[in-house]
Amino acid sequence: MQLFDQVRALCLSLPGAYEKLSHGSPCFFVEKGNGRIAVWLRSSLPIQEGAIAENPEIFFRPPYVGPSGWIGICLDQGISEEELKNWIEQAHSLAQPARRPPAKERKAR
Repeated sequence: MQLFDQVRALCLSLPGAYEKLSHGSPCFFVEKGNGRIAVWLRSSLPIQEGAIAENPEIFFRPPYVGPSGWIGICLDQGISEEELKNWIEQAHSLAQPARRPPAKERKAR
């Protein structure tokens, strides 16, 4: 048995353990089971803090990425489809790379 197969077998023998790809490599996780149905979206700290202060039942600061401004949104706490759509579109716009001027404009500088 190869070393990785041994590690896989050991990890998956533990209660609640599962395997998934993360950043292109197999990783092992444990179900935490907090029962929350949520999405994590890119945002900014001021927007994140305001949303959490206004409605902490729906919005939360996710672990790891929360300090960078990402926001967690509970999907089972009454957020409307339209509001969720707005959050997703905002996150998408923040994830877009800065628009680079056309080559013609760059040469003129």
